[in-house]
Amino acid sequence: MALTMAGGTVLVLVVLLVLPGLLLFNTFCFPRRRAEVLPVEHLEIDMQEAAGRLAEAIRFQTVASEVAEELDSTPFKALHGFLEQAYPGVHRSLIREVVNDWSLLYTWPGTDPARPPILLMAHLDVVPVEPDTDGQWQHPPFAGEIAEGYIWGRGALDNKASVLGILEAVEQLLEQGFQPARTIYLAFGHDEEVGGAHGARQIASLLESRGVRLDFLLDEGLVVGHGLIPGVAAPVAMIGIAEKGVMTLELTAHGAGGHASMPPPRTAIGRLSTAIQRIEATPMPAAIRGPVRQLFDHVGPEMPLVRRFIFANLWLFERLVTGQLARSEATNAAIRTTAAVTKTAAGSSDNALPLEAKAILSVRILPGDDMAGAIEHVRHVIDDPEVSIRVLSGAEPSYVSATGSPSFRALSVTIGQVFPGAVVAPGLFVAASDSRHYLSLTAAAYRFLPLRMTHEDLGRIHGRNERIATESYAEVIAFYARLIRNSAGETIR
Repeated sequence: MALTMAGGTVLVLVVLLVLPGLLLFNTFCFPRRRAEVLPVEHLEIDMQEAAGRLAEAIRFQTVASEVAEELDSTPFKALHGFLEQAYPGVHRSLIREVVNDWSLLYTWPGTDPARPPILLMAHLDVVPVEPDTDGQWQHPPFAGEIAEGYIWGRGALDNKASVLGILEAVEQLLEQGFQPARTIYLAFGHDEEVGGAHGARQIASLLESRGVRLDFLLDEGLVVGHGLIPGVAAPVAMIGIAEKGVMTLELTAHGAGGHASMPPPRTAIGRLSTAIQRIEATPMPAAIRGPVRQLFDHVGPEMPLVRRFIFANLWLFERLVTGQLARSEATNAAIRTTAAVTKTAAGSSDNALPLEAKAILSVRILPGDDMAGAIEHVRHVIDDPEVSIRVLSGAEPSYVSATGSPSFRALSVTIGQVFPGAVVAPGLFVAASDSRHYLSLTAAAYRFLPLRMTHEDLGRIHGRNERIATESYAEVIAFYARLIRNSAGETIR
């Protein structure tokens, strides 16, 4: 017994002596990931003209519709015509195809057919403006006004700035006589905001039928964040290397029905309310893994000493960090599979008990989890056989794209050239993008929107007073032009 106690004491002393040294070693050897990037000359852009073209594109009310037959196609057709007139070089030199009536696919043939092509993506459609809120916008949502240094209107951020930014870049490169070594595809879907089934999915199927295998694709996604990562003073350019899966569940609670004057102890609505409360009170477990852990590996060394100490030793402090991240809706979404009720329906009369009550549950699945596990979690948490669960739609999380590839290097270098001083880091895109329809065509899918954004700016996406600074739009155009040169022309240095 004495020997055992002595051994335990020695072990404790060793831990107490070694552990602080190990933690400090990890902290001061936490490597910064910034790469030196040589400055380059950017396109000379007439921003007054470019801003005017984006403003004009915003005026076309290309609002997405979940029901294809209810889509107002007139604005899409008018936008197609405007793009053809606004970018004559693109429409002379690239092959343009209209896919499924309203989506666009452009092909810019490369000089070296042995090099796999790349795909740049964006979408033509926008979300609707909330009814009766036009007067709450500083500038009307579809007026496409340029004022106070901004281009205002629905789609300025999501996502016509990318559509026109790509076309502006290609038009300018064509004027300079640039010819890509590898083929470049430009794909602009018309229904991304409602899932992309009729736009991006059809373009992807067309490319697959032609045997296209992409080197990489770039879609909308994470941004150049200012103040989005607490403790990091520099802007952080986050490249989405994966995105969460998305699944829609229908919950149906069953009851006896009858007259409201003689209610049973449990009604259908009561059962459903209890089920919803249990789901909200018992989320799936949090974890810092995959793209999120890679993000902290990149931004941790940029933090003040105490935070750097914590993130350099996540093996010890992970529970502390996840607890902090769970307090914010934005960061909580990055560390766990989430479930949120978005619709409910029950009853048709004031004095009759419904036989059933329904709720729609939107589930966003963290890479490493899957649809089956999320369904089982919901079923276990509800713990009521009188509440049934039906899967309406679903897609598993995407694969995680590599960060050691030449394509990721091209993105990183381009960001460094256009956004000097920015920390480039991989990350997780918690929303859904059209890129998921193309995953079978490439092993490298990246999601990055070359826009500087603050917390306030994020609230404008799908919200009121959507706008993009003219200076920021210039960087969008410069980014796409430089990326094309870096990935399809010049050698990365």
